[in-house]
Amino acid sequence: MIEFLAGKSAHNSPTIRRASTASDVALLQKGRYCGIIIPTNTLIEGRLRNADVVTAKPTELELALTNQEIIDRWRHEPAPLLAVLHAIHDRDGFLSDEAIQDIAKGFRIPVADLFGTVTFYHHLSRIPGGKEAPRVCTGPVCCLRGANEILDNLRKDGSTPMPCAGRCDDPTPVLKGDQVLIGETAKSLVATPSPLPPSNPGVAGFEECVFASIREPGRATLEGYRKSGGYEAIETALSELEPDKVITLISESKLAGRGGAGFPTGTKWKAVSDAPGTPKTIVCNADEGEPGCFKDRAIMDYDPHAVIEGMLLAAHATGATRGFVYLRYEYPETLEILERALGEAKKAGLVGKSCLGTQDFELYIRRGAGAYICGEEGSLLNSLEGKHPFPRNRPPYPVTHGFEDLPTVVNNVETLVSTPQIVRRGADWYRGLGVGEHAGTKVISLSGDVQRPGNYEVPIGFSLQTLIHDWAGGPPEGRSVQAVTMAGLSGGFLGGEDLDITLDEPCIRSKGSFLGAGGIMVFDDSRDMVAVAHGAMEFFAHESCGKCFPCRIGTQRITERLAGEAGPGDLTQWTEEVTDIGAVMKATSACGLGVAAPLVSDSLMKYFGSQVARHVKSVKK
Repeated sequence: MIEFLAGKSAHNSPTIRRASTASDVALLQKGRYCGIIIPTNTLIEGRLRNADVVTAKPTELELALTNQEIIDRWRHEPAPLLAVLHAIHDRDGFLSDEAIQDIAKGFRIPVADLFGTVTFYHHLSRIPGGKEAPRVCTGPVCCLRGANEILDNLRKDGSTPMPCAGRCDDPTPVLKGDQVLIGETAKSLVATPSPLPPSNPGVAGFEECVFASIREPGRATLEGYRKSGGYEAIETALSELEPDKVITLISESKLAGRGGAGFPTGTKWKAVSDAPGTPKTIVCNADEGEPGCFKDRAIMDYDPHAVIEGMLLAAHATGATRGFVYLRYEYPETLEILERALGEAKKAGLVGKSCLGTQDFELYIRRGAGAYICGEEGSLLNSLEGKHPFPRNRPPYPVTHGFEDLPTVVNNVETLVSTPQIVRRGADWYRGLGVGEHAGTKVISLSGDVQRPGNYEVPIGFSLQTLIHDWAGGPPEGRSVQAVTMAGLSGGFLGGEDLDITLDEPCIRSKGSFLGAGGIMVFDDSRDMVAVAHGAMEFFAHESCGKCFPCRIGTQRITERLAGEAGPGDLTQWTEEVTDIGAVMKATSACGLGVAAPLVSDSLMKYFGSQVARHVKSVKK
């Protein structure tokens, strides 16, 4: 009989269960349970030494547990609700009424509230067999590459559309169970690895930070990460740099948030360090849901230990003792990669109790369930806490009232992985990577009508035209660039003379847009920009959380007008009406979704007035 780790007790100590059947033992030997095989000499008074639960994904033994056993297994873990929902969803292939009632009772949540939360997420099916039914990405780029035809051809298998799934550099993804299949037709779908970022052209002076070592073989393993200086930054920080010195270094580098908001990273870390209340928390926002953005996927797939090291540095700087990676549902293979890396880090003593002999830092992975709004930090924190993922009113801000109303750093993947390089190589080095007075680099997810789509790390202040034409090969032969999106979809369109910009916030904001997370989709002169704008606004309407009516109603009304289903037949009246709706949304919406969405319709009217005029004229009355 073999004893193995099953979870943690009410006192947060690991508890022991016994594998009493041959199948249990076989599964343990395959490493398919949430823990490890425990030799009896490691047991001390019924507890374990140096053993941790490291997986966020239900395992084969867990699939045989009852609802109550699953609830009990996760009850005393941090942020348990998402894990419980996924465990039961994976076991049954859907969430039944009985399961929802059991979970509601187990966590003392009103059934109506839990039902509202469950049905808010896209990927928690309420229909038997729903988890295995194919979900086809119908994001803007994939729709240019046959997504709607794939969706129609898979209808017999119960296919449904899903928003952009983060494979714009390799369309079209179809999520079936826990596997991502790729192809441009239903018959060509195969599982393929996530594309590695292409090498930048050999132009002198353009050094990378985030992607500096990502293309080295075996980089995703602990051994491979160590070969190029991995974990040297946290070792140096713990042995030589006091927390305030780390914060000063990050501040002097001028690193700002790379997830869209652009808030100075050092300032955020200092605010959490100074804030009263413990335990403090580091949250890695890996819910990369913005259409046209797929940089974080590449980083996590090929450099997961850099994410962990960045979180360790943030923990040292702020005094945090726990952390979460909140990973989007659409990246199931990434989940396995992260869990494997976390297991290696724990085994090496880099994460956990007295990691590296000095600090305590427990790290957990929690998988989202499909909701664009969870990329907003307040919604993400509510989701982690098991609440309905509405945005939070601010102030207070997460730096003082974050996870469980305690001081919390919420940083994007790209932001975190930049910090080890800065600690190793210095603030001056990082600042010098930018063009002119701009500091650092930015990973741009470039897709659409270009010959070489992919993730490119460019200096802040780099030319958009150079990126598109020289690095990515330009549009298809015989075509020209008509428009690009900025910030995924949230920055709307740029066109005409405004395509001649540099990739930095001051330049792009002067054109009425913003760089944001760095997703850029290119549309050549064959594309109907009204149709593209309609798809974008339809996405925002679908993803609006519904908390505030300006966003909930405004996105729907503009979608109807872009679809030709409503609105005046006179161009001047149509333009004024759409502009007025957008102005109200920007002035009164509760979060960035409602503020940003009107940039799509505003920029459409700004750059493509003739296409709008034809559209309005064609509207049936």
